[in-house]
Amino acid sequence: MFYFIFRTSFLHGKQTIAASQSSNLFIFKRSIGLRLFSNSSNGHSFTVFKLWIPLRIGFSECGFSSELASRVSNCVHIETPEKPDSLIVFLENHGFSQIQIVNLIKRQPTLLLSDTEKTLSPKLEFLYSIGFSRPELAKLLSSNPLLLKSSLKKQIIPSFNLLRNLFQSNDKTIKAIKRFDGILVYHAYVFSDMKVLRGIGVPESNILMMFSNPPALLCNPVRLKEIVEDVKRMGFDSLTKKFVHVVIALSSMSKSTLEKKFDVYRRWGWSDQEIREAFQRYPSCITASEDKIMAIMDFLVNKMGYRSNLVAKQPSI
Repeated sequence: MFYFIFRTSFLHGKQTIAASQSSNLFIFKRSIGLRLFSNSSNGHSFTVFKLWIPLRIGFSECGFSSELASRVSNCVHIETPEKPDSLIVFLENHGFSQIQIVNLIKRQPTLLLSDTEKTLSPKLEFLYSIGFSRPELAKLLSSNPLLLKSSLKKQIIPSFNLLRNLFQSNDKTIKAIKRFDGILVYHAYVFSDMKVLRGIGVPESNILMMFSNPPALLCNPVRLKEIVEDVKRMGFDSLTKKFVHVVIALSSMSKSTLEKKFDVYRRWGWSDQEIREAFQRYPSCITASEDKIMAIMDFLVNKMGYRSNLVAKQPSI
């Protein structure tokens, strides 16, 4: 009912509401605010609720706070309801839940001004054509709506084709995209990093392992070159899977963070040589947080009675 009253007033420029509705509308106005926009081209003034989307899809159920309404309304100026309304209907027709619609608008509020038929529909149709189901696509796009802002011809399709050539099947490519939903958006970093690894002889099958740890594929290519050179100096063979495991471990943190973790092991009496050897045996021993390393070492040494240097020789523990 509120939506009907608002839409009628909005479209026809009316400034009054039936008296029987005024008290409820006043409460609603106070809760989400009003915003005035002027359209000088046609002389009309449109009174717009600050983020009227909560009214359209049920703000009490979807987590729209006044703060969020204010933040989104500062990003987009809605002069007429046609495009926002079209977006909501479009997403609902494609199986998006209210919560998914909210998440999408939170992250990309400018989508409220999209032309659904010209810019959004072709992207969804392409993603359906390569094998995504409606529920899968709703989940993918609500978690990474930047994909809807990306160019279909210049970014999405070329990125998919490169991945398809790498994985040699649509199913495997779709699984990779589900695991790492940013791969079609941040493809420049991804493929630059893959080029770095290929350049030092890492086998294609081992490069594919990087997709099990998506953040590793977003490492700055310059930083990745430094990492692979460090890993080679440590004596790891670029043809082995362990080489990739070490690269993944090191790419997950900055140099300063790595040094802090080494300092934790030093506090437990490990020498630099023991730290290096432990890392070579089991690279993941440096992926735990400093607090977790301290807690586990305290448990093993002080509660279980293990010698600290024995743990260094069995770092997988």
